[in-house]
Amino acid sequence: MPTDTIRWSGDLSGCVELIDQTRLPGEFTYISCRTAEEMWRAIKVLSVRGAPAIGIAGAMGLVLGVRDSQTGDFEGFLADLRRVKDYLATSRATAVNLFWALDRMERIARENASLAVPELKERLLAEAKAIAEEDREICRRIGRNGAELLRSGETVLTHCNAGGLATADYGTALAVLFAAKEQGKALAAYAAETRPLLQGARLTTWELKQAGIPVTLICDSMAAQVMREGRVTAIIVGADRIASNGDVANKIGTYGLSVLAKEHGIPFYVAAPASTFDLSIGSGEEIPIEQRDPSEVTRWGERQIAPDGIDVYNPAFDVTPAANVTAIITEEGVIRRPDKERIARLLGSQHDPSGHG
Repeated sequence: MPTDTIRWSGDLSGCVELIDQTRLPGEFTYISCRTAEEMWRAIKVLSVRGAPAIGIAGAMGLVLGVRDSQTGDFEGFLADLRRVKDYLATSRATAVNLFWALDRMERIARENASLAVPELKERLLAEAKAIAEEDREICRRIGRNGAELLRSGETVLTHCNAGGLATADYGTALAVLFAAKEQGKALAAYAAETRPLLQGARLTTWELKQAGIPVTLICDSMAAQVMREGRVTAIIVGADRIASNGDVANKIGTYGLSVLAKEHGIPFYVAAPASTFDLSIGSGEEIPIEQRDPSEVTRWGERQIAPDGIDVYNPAFDVTPAANVTAIITEEGVIRRPDKERIARLLGSQHDPSGHG
């Protein structure tokens, strides 16, 4: 990434600056969020997107929402915090990092209940910044761990965008390619366009081009033919939530790629931080799937491409069963043939984003 995806600017009275990803690749610009409402909208309309980046946005949005709290006692402040937290949690349904970050911020507030409210606000700002800084290091560790799975000369197919734009600045799935390149390995990539919002076409190709990694853009419907022709040696995607058994929720179309990979004997890797695991749920059937506006499907920019009144089904995500996943790449290590036992062995219950573990 040429610069930060999302950052806090100034002191407690400052703002959150984030790259407006709805304008890429045509325009590279930052927008500023000064209220929780502005952050909610930025998350909802995908100005900021990608599970880790959404978590950072949620934490910083919480600070925006409570910094003007006028209460002088902890219980009143906690009530204000919980109202903002519940509000921000309604922005997106599937990416568990949002809820993980919001829960972490509330936990920090409770652990520092003895502080005066002004000091507590500063402590929460420091924690939100820490979440962003931790993500930078976590993504680099994911990249290094995943790079060991690739040899020079391989060609990787990826879907949606799991690069620096989806995190603090380095990525998850794309971090593997970035790290491999830094190790001197010669790689190439295919990027699936990722209908209906074209995150692969608009964002992933832009990032890979910036990094100097040869990339070829394909329509989603071309993936099977590309695999059949032997053009792809590995598939690497990100994740928005991973169940305790290894089922993976990711951008719609990921499940189909996993089926095709299995048919063609191509390894299918998922790269995600530990915070993306939801150990409180048993399988992918329990993961809520966000339904988005039908206009994303019926319109192409300003042009209508479907009849008026047509029924539309527009899930933002699907669930890939663990049986289709060759390995999950995390900052803690690589989980091969993921299942409940192997995940728990590597991560333990401390990564339960529900706060129950």
